[in-house]
Amino acid sequence: MYRRQFMKTLAIGAASASVIKNAWVSNALAATNGTTDLSISKRVLEVNGKAATVFGLGTADGKPGVVLNAGGDFNVNLLNQTKEDTLIHWHGLTPPWGMDGVPDNPAKLLNSGESRHYLFPVGQGGTHWMHAHTLQEQTLLAAPLIVRTAADLARDEQEVVILLHDFSFKTPEELLAGLKAPGATDDMGHGGAAGHMRTRMQGIEGMHPQHMSGMAMQGMPAMDLNDIEYDAYLANDRTLDDPEVVTVEKGGRVRLRIINGATATAFTIDTGTLSGDLIAVDGNDVVPVAGGRFPISMGQRLDIRLHLPPGSGAFPILALREGAKEQTGVILATADANVSKVSAITADSGPVLDLSLEETLRAAQPLAQRAPDRTYSLTLSGDMASYVWEIGSADGPMKVTTGNRVELVMRNMSMMAHPMHLHGHHFQVLRVNGKRINGAVRDTVLVPPMAEVAIQFDASNSGRWPFHCHHLYHMATGMMSFVTYDDAI
Repeated sequence: MYRRQFMKTLAIGAASASVIKNAWVSNALAATNGTTDLSISKRVLEVNGKAATVFGLGTADGKPGVVLNAGGDFNVNLLNQTKEDTLIHWHGLTPPWGMDGVPDNPAKLLNSGESRHYLFPVGQGGTHWMHAHTLQEQTLLAAPLIVRTAADLARDEQEVVILLHDFSFKTPEELLAGLKAPGATDDMGHGGAAGHMRTRMQGIEGMHPQHMSGMAMQGMPAMDLNDIEYDAYLANDRTLDDPEVVTVEKGGRVRLRIINGATATAFTIDTGTLSGDLIAVDGNDVVPVAGGRFPISMGQRLDIRLHLPPGSGAFPILALREGAKEQTGVILATADANVSKVSAITADSGPVLDLSLEETLRAAQPLAQRAPDRTYSLTLSGDMASYVWEIGSADGPMKVTTGNRVELVMRNMSMMAHPMHLHGHHFQVLRVNGKRINGAVRDTVLVPPMAEVAIQFDASNSGRWPFHCHHLYHMATGMMSFVTYDDAI
């Protein structure tokens, strides 16, 4: 009873596109979006030579996740084959409120052995995912949810889906208890039960907070990174000691669909020697951005188009852990390539995420320009010592009316970054540290320490919608609020 009640409290309180080389997309639904059976199960996964029991989320063919056609229906029978009560959130879709998948908001947990039918318009195409909205997310209760357009199907390119995770042999309850334990971190932020880590950035004394974009000033507490030291970092359930090797064609074009399903770890995607164009974030197209490194925080997705050279070769696609030397990833390789081992530990630490890319992103289909009907100024606060995180509103509870244009202005006054996710809607990023932009349309945006980000969305989906940090343990300890429609309750 304690575990059940805890989960409830957590959820409420706070080649051609038809050729897919890796198992992380099932095309079982691609033809018709007909009814499919999606099962929550338990499975045994080997990590670093040790067996671990984790969740599975997949279709009858044994593949994780589902693929749907844009413009069709999300028509799914969800069956809980485990002994634990649970529920699944369809991250990136905009279902009716009752089908969103947050326990008791308003739907009940799915009991052991129970099934539930979901039917609603799937909406536009995009790279999305599905996951538990409880601590079970830490135990790999997540899978890809890909929605493909007719244009996607017509393109001469290969899709490769990569789902990232952070993995621990400890239970999520043990990890949370370690974070909240007295003295879990010392005065310098080292060691402790949580393996907490800090980065101190110097040389920016005198900068105005709105220009700091996540940097710590001299005399201020240091920026906090990676409050859990995990046992492994996974890409499609595997470490770089035994990575997935995806066969690709010489001179071909590859679309990476990358999902950060980690609960408490941000990464930078490194495409190595391959030239890449970022073409979508959180399932929404952006004006392409060329590059070789792209940041991705928890809950976010990146679509990157790669052009392969005409010769044979092996091409690691790596996810560099933020501020640390661990990495994970997959290997793209032509059929005749020699695949060399890639170390899971690098010589240099991965980049610390900031808003430099966010400032350059431009939506391919931005919201119509319109003055907001309602604006809410939100303060993100909390600290490692107490491990309590909060969203404060200077304007009272976030209440909206259907048809409103709503603006949320988020100021992060804590020393940890917060990837902020809004359910049931897509929003556009319109200001970063006071700078007006015509930014990306997305559902999860990073707000670094001492940074300010403003977003707008149209209130077009009645309900009581969670708005929270996608760091699982921040959400579990208070960083969760709601956008409530006048007619919802």
